[in-house]
Amino acid sequence: MAERYVPQVTRVEVDGRRLKLTSLDKVMYPATETTKGEVLDYYARVAGVLLPHLARRPVTRVRWPHGVADQMFFEKNMPSGAPSWLPGVQVDDVRYPLVPGMAELTYLVNLNSLELHVPQWTVDDDGAREHPDRLVIDLDPGKPAGLRECARVALLVRDRLERLGLELHPVTSGSKGMQLYARLGGDLTSDQVRDLAQQLAQEMTKKHPELVLWKMTKSLRPGKVFLDWSQNVAAKTTISPYSLRGRELPHVAAPRTWDEVEAGAEDDGTLAQLMFDEVLERVERDGDLLADLP
Repeated sequence: MAERYVPQVTRVEVDGRRLKLTSLDKVMYPATETTKGEVLDYYARVAGVLLPHLARRPVTRVRWPHGVADQMFFEKNMPSGAPSWLPGVQVDDVRYPLVPGMAELTYLVNLNSLELHVPQWTVDDDGAREHPDRLVIDLDPGKPAGLRECARVALLVRDRLERLGLELHPVTSGSKGMQLYARLGGDLTSDQVRDLAQQLAQEMTKKHPELVLWKMTKSLRPGKVFLDWSQNVAAKTTISPYSLRGRELPHVAAPRTWDEVEAGAEDDGTLAQLMFDEVLERVERDGDLLADLP
């Protein structure tokens, strides 16, 4: 009879909470042989800049129980068996976890939650949903378009929104494209922010039809950048800055400088998605490039 596999358990204390971390040697990214232990280490080291972007936002997780080469699933509700100290908030018919600190982050990542997604709004101390404090523009390229075309669109959007008094912050998504964030004052509803983003997308498409698309029409996508305004809908979530992605390689949704975006728009291949070790080096050197956003 074959021996039953018993997961390795490592007991740790994080912010005064006792946690059992399991299967730290499990390979989560076969292409780079990145283990679960390395994933947990990344999140522990990046927590100082990540946590402000999760604070007071319900967190949707994407879990890969057996690594990125196997099946995954989205989880919005509090995980089964969650400890009593993991805070949650009820939004409509879902009770989401909140991630105020290192212990909560470690607990969720230990469940093989590689991706962390959040809405553009927060909740108050009573758990009530507040108006969005961020606008997000998701730039999704259709092949053969890539990050160079996204960078070109990002510069056009930046110039347009600067005239409205909004400062944009670029993030390479860790997948194919980019996100652009702007801080809001909290005086607009999600519907109003959505409408603003949609109007912007339509305007950009009209001015630059060879490059920009505002409708998700597959037949029109090749070579263009879909300016996804719908990420501002209250029910939608976007990958959090500094979250890993569950792709072949351990890329990260990484904040970038406008100098990098400008260089990427000029020369193809200059702007690339960043690996988790590169992001850790950048954070150590530069801190949080999105410090003005949360």
